[in-house]
Amino acid sequence: MKVREYCCCAIPLVNAGIYAALTEQLVAAVVIGVLSFATPSIVGAATPSFAPWLFGIVCLVAGAIQVLGFLGVGRENPILFRRYITLHGLITVAAFALAAAWIIISASKHSTAESNCITDFFNTTDSTEESEGNTLCNIFPWVDVGIMAGIWVWLAIMHIYLYVVISSYSSAQQRDHIKYDALNDPSNPMNSEDIPMNSRDPWETRTSADYPGGYTHGRQASGASMNDIMNQPVREPRDGFSYSDAAPYIPQRNGSLTHPNNAHTQDPGPTPKFNDPYYDDSSDLNRPSQAQAHPGEF
Repeated sequence: MKVREYCCCAIPLVNAGIYAALTEQLVAAVVIGVLSFATPSIVGAATPSFAPWLFGIVCLVAGAIQVLGFLGVGRENPILFRRYITLHGLITVAAFALAAAWIIISASKHSTAESNCITDFFNTTDSTEESEGNTLCNIFPWVDVGIMAGIWVWLAIMHIYLYVVISSYSSAQQRDHIKYDALNDPSNPMNSEDIPMNSRDPWETRTSADYPGGYTHGRQASGASMNDIMNQPVREPRDGFSYSDAAPYIPQRNGSLTHPNNAHTQDPGPTPKFNDPYYDDSSDLNRPSQAQAHPGEF
């Protein structure tokens, strides 16, 4: 079997996609957590007073966990990134479950949300305004519940997709590291000393079969200085390939440089005429004259 040589190449990876996914999750968690703390209560929300604080804390914790993802990608640490995925999955499920619970509670306590709306915005003794408040406060809580449910579904679909993306990246990262670690595994037959490149000496003095007369090169320690080496006469190799060994080219001349004996000149005359059916008697075309003057002559 022919001996083969192998060369391992490392290709740098561009992790823009995974960084974009982690950034989106970090921004979403921080923004939702801050809005849960800073914004006033929603008209259609009939949740306990601690609900915004609990939901905001969970979102901020989810944002903090994204830092582990950045470290796992930046340091090429598959173990750290796998742990990040576990924590990220748990905190994401907790956040969506908590949000779904608040939405369901708000929908089931529509009467409470309606009475809170009337108390906050239409607390008056005017019968006309009170009737208008009852109508509006009956509609707006349902609208708020519908908006919250729609946002929940949209964010759930998007983050399920992002979870699939980061899980796929984690699997590929672990697989690549396993292959890379296998290169240094002594039990792997490809890492044994039988591979020619492992014991290759660049100054090996074996005779090369590429040249007919054989060609070898060797090395030896030099005790001379650079100036001594530069002052030495130029030595050309005698291996049949240098210009000094090639025979000079000598042009060969046969005979003299005079004109051949059969070369002659003649005076100008009419152009020879031959039988050309193109100019026959039945044609209206006139044959050009056999001899014409030069355009410069008159």
